[in-house]
Amino acid sequence: MLAAVLAFAGVAAVANVTPGLDMMLVLRTSVSGGRRAGLAAALGVNTGCLAWGVATAAGLSALLAASHVAFDVVRITGAVYLTWLGGSALWRSRRRNMERTADGAALAGQPAPDAPEGRFAAFRSGVGTNLLNPKAGVFYMSLLPQFIPHGAPVFGTTILLTAIDITELMLLYCVVSGAASALRDRLSRASFRRRMEQVSGVVFLGFAVSLVVDRG
Repeated sequence: MLAAVLAFAGVAAVANVTPGLDMMLVLRTSVSGGRRAGLAAALGVNTGCLAWGVATAAGLSALLAASHVAFDVVRITGAVYLTWLGGSALWRSRRRNMERTADGAALAGQPAPDAPEGRFAAFRSGVGTNLLNPKAGVFYMSLLPQFIPHGAPVFGTTILLTAIDITELMLLYCVVSGAASALRDRLSRASFRRRMEQVSGVVFLGFAVSLVVDRG
């Protein structure tokens, strides 16, 4: 069991440090809303991972691989959600640019970066982004069973591996969010924040297109 757990921890670490949609969301949220908002987004992502892990342990996520209808429903819903996130980011970038041009300064009167409602919105975005990505479910379903030793309890071992993955992700996102927070004075300049919104908007839209064209 120990060898299998260590092997999974290594594979999961490599997969987790690879930049992707979830990491982009945490980074963007940390820059725009502060460290607490970034950690809230990370907690949302990990909540989604926990849901996928439990679904895998219960055998439910196998539906995504076995049923094209189930996969397509999640895929299209996820694409619509990512389109909304991307469009919203691009709109915020355009609005900030227009108001800065008119006022000669960054937009005033915005909610405090660490306002509770901002953190809840970040958490909700993390959950939605992860849960509405069917590839996350297929990833859990295809990877975790390979590291369950013969004779080991499937449900308990799957939950254990999920917990390891979530722990690694949370540690990684704490580093990402902390680094963004430490550099926030520089990163929070109006020009950089507009560029971050533009880049994240394009990335979200790109993932949306990827989900649309991916037939599973």
